[in-house]
Amino acid sequence: MIFNTDTAKKTAELLLQINAIKLNPKNPFTWASGWKSPIYCDNRITLSFPPIRNYIRDEFAKHIEKEFGKPDVIAGVATGAIGIGILVAEYLGLPFVYVRPEPKKHGRQNQVEGFLQKGQNVVVIEDLISTGKSSLMAVEALKEAGANVKGMVAIFTYGFDLAQDNFKAANVDLYTLGNYDTLLEAAVEKKYITEEEHETLKEWRQNPSTWGIEV
Repeated sequence: MIFNTDTAKKTAELLLQINAIKLNPKNPFTWASGWKSPIYCDNRITLSFPPIRNYIRDEFAKHIEKEFGKPDVIAGVATGAIGIGILVAEYLGLPFVYVRPEPKKHGRQNQVEGFLQKGQNVVVIEDLISTGKSSLMAVEALKEAGANVKGMVAIFTYGFDLAQDNFKAANVDLYTLGNYDTLLEAAVEKKYITEEEHETLKEWRQNPSTWGIEV
C-alpha cells in the first residue's frame, strides 16, 4: 500500500518530470521477462537529481519510523536500491547492508554484504516492485542470515495482483511512495499522455503477461 495519497502524487510528478518513468503505449518496451509493456520505470535516475533523491530519502526515513519504528539496520536490494538505501541509512544514522540476487561465486560467497548480526531488526528498501519475486528473495536471504525483517519499502509499484498475493503469502508488509494508479492520474493531469493512452495503460495493467502479443 502507499504511505499516503499526497506522497504518491508528489512522487509521480517528480518521476515523470525527470523521465524516470517513460510512457509509450504506441511503441511498447520489452521487459527482461519477455512481457510487452507501454511503461518503463528506471528509478536509478533519481540519484542524479539531488532535490528529488533528497525528497525520496526524507519520505522513506519519515515513514519507516512511523510504520516500523527505528530499525537496527537498513538493507538495500542490489542493484537498484543500493544508492537510495545508503542515503536513508545515513539520514537515520543506521548501519547499511545490501543483498545480492544470489551468493557470490568466489571469496566468502556472501549474498548479504555488510555487517549484520542475528536478531537485528531490518527494513528493506527496494526501488521498484513488479511481481515481487526478486524483492522477496532478498527478504528470504536476510532471514536466512538471521535478520528480523520488519517490512519493505519501495519507491514505486505497478500494483499487480500477483505481487500483492506474493507479499501476502510471504507475510511481508510492503509500503510504497508511489503507485501505478496515481501515476496515470498525474500523467493525464500534466498532459504527458492522452485519455486514449490512459485507457491503453489501464488495460495493460489488467493482464500484462499477454498484452501486446499477437495471436
